[in-house]
Amino acid sequence: MSDIINYLTTIRFGYGAIDELAEGLAGLGARRPLFVTDAGIVSAGLLEQALGAAGMQGAPVYDRTPPNPTADAVYAALDVYRSEGCDSVVAVGGGSPIDLGKAVALLVNHTEPLHRYAVIEGGLGRITNAVPPLVAIPTTSGTGSEVGRGAIISFADGRKLGLISPKLIPALAICDPGLTLGLPPVQTAATGMDALTHCIETYLSPKFNPPADAIALDGLGRAARHIRRAYRDGSDREARQEMMIAALEGGMTFQKGLGAVHALSHPLGGLRNVSLHHGTLNAAILPIVLRYCKDAAPAKFAVLRQTIGLEADADLAAWVTGLNTDLGLPHSIGEMGVGLDVVADIAQAAMRDHSHASNVRPMTLEEYESILAEVISGRA
Repeated sequence: MSDIINYLTTIRFGYGAIDELAEGLAGLGARRPLFVTDAGIVSAGLLEQALGAAGMQGAPVYDRTPPNPTADAVYAALDVYRSEGCDSVVAVGGGSPIDLGKAVALLVNHTEPLHRYAVIEGGLGRITNAVPPLVAIPTTSGTGSEVGRGAIISFADGRKLGLISPKLIPALAICDPGLTLGLPPVQTAATGMDALTHCIETYLSPKFNPPADAIALDGLGRAARHIRRAYRDGSDREARQEMMIAALEGGMTFQKGLGAVHALSHPLGGLRNVSLHHGTLNAAILPIVLRYCKDAAPAKFAVLRQTIGLEADADLAAWVTGLNTDLGLPHSIGEMGVGLDVVADIAQAAMRDHSHASNVRPMTLEEYESILAEVISGRA
């Protein structure tokens, strides 16, 4: 039987929590949900497991979520929702299906187009309570979207925008570490670094929110102690559970806002000529941003070192770089196919991104350009 956590939303956490999906849906009055997922989740058998747990093997399914969810995919899934007479959404997968599911639920009772609800376009005030029940079932330990208030969506004009509102937090999160036991090492590493980055950036955010700070530090400690174990042995049940808690806690702290790492990784993830994994981007960018920001909050950096278990004079950025090496992650995004020609546009987009405003210290356009040049060339 799962543990029930009531914080921001209702969370059923623990091995076997997926078996309580039918009960959770009944409690929400959800009788005909649209299951939103992707091809990888289908091939891994995880969608079938969720359908079985819900007792809804014949339920409508949208399984074409792209790695970086797009507005076009949102509209396509919305068409399925409406044509099948659905009354709710169940999102099964990593952050992409969950974010797509949030956007679909938003548009059920909100006027199109979707970009009206992006936070940088004043969308926060346009999002009402008229959102059908949404259940999130994460199959990775990274994004924290299952308890997050936002969805990141790529648009046809090349922008990657955040739809942010407390009304987009799923009504129920089913967090079953058993669903992550088959996750390959490379995905374990990338999603794990996403969770770790969330905890660091939200803790460093200058906004005043002591409860979120405490949650972020607890998540960071769990991730730092267990990410290597989960990477080396995907069947390590304790490590998988601890990484899922770390990801969950990273999502719980989004209320404080993120920072420069995400201000850069969001527009980079929207590049059309190359497909970039969000967590891998964060892993590569994080050490450079930490170097740029280390003098802005020395007391907080000291707490981060202590939480991780480092010496008082340790270089936090160097520790992250070493962790990336241990996890087999690239140290530059040039290795991922990104060239210096994107620097100017991405730096401008970072200045406009919603995460820019909550960085530990104000960042300039020139600093974003320098960080990008470093992370593309690998000069860090």
